[in-house]
Amino acid sequence: MFLREYGFNPEIYGGIEMKIVNMQTLNPTQRTQAAQMLTDELPLGWATLADAFEEVTDRVDNLERDGDGEALFLAAVEEEEVLGWIGMLPSYSGRVYELHPLVVRRDQQRKGIGTMLVRALEKEAGKRGGLTLYLGADDERPGGETSLANADLYDDLPRRLREFEAGTHQASFYMKLGFKIIGVMPDANGTGKPDIFLAKRL
Repeated sequence: MFLREYGFNPEIYGGIEMKIVNMQTLNPTQRTQAAQMLTDELPLGWATLADAFEEVTDRVDNLERDGDGEALFLAAVEEEEVLGWIGMLPSYSGRVYELHPLVVRRDQQRKGIGTMLVRALEKEAGKRGGLTLYLGADDERPGGETSLANADLYDDLPRRLREFEAGTHQASFYMKLGFKIIGVMPDANGTGKPDIFLAKRL
């Protein structure tokens, strides 16, 4: 399926002609490209290419999730190169989908590819009857990135959420796409390193 089927005009993004495809159609070389992105961009989760390749293979080839429905993984492909990919995992009998993961190759970032992938995923989740799309966004880098890092989140959390500042964190990207902060798990990744939950009504 071509990008324009998701309502995007390739000219908006520098005239790059891409396809957004189901990752089950990717060949082994393309799956390795997808895995390399995990290692390059999310090394805290996937330190080695072998770990990342196992993750990609397991996710893409085993789509059933606890009887809630099928997961879906989409990749942005230009010619034979994977430029980014995204996944969604069903829960709550398919009424809610978790966006996990989203990764774009470093040299292709800030070109709208991530936005296109999120929009395509939203459309697919809606087609399946999904009402909500959500994600967890860890603030776990040394020193923290958001105003929630290294803060006592048990002290007036509502105020802290109202005054939230994303800084360099990925939350700012998702908030620009209409996601709202719906909660936070303090110390999820160690003291002062919360997991921030964002969601969007489909």
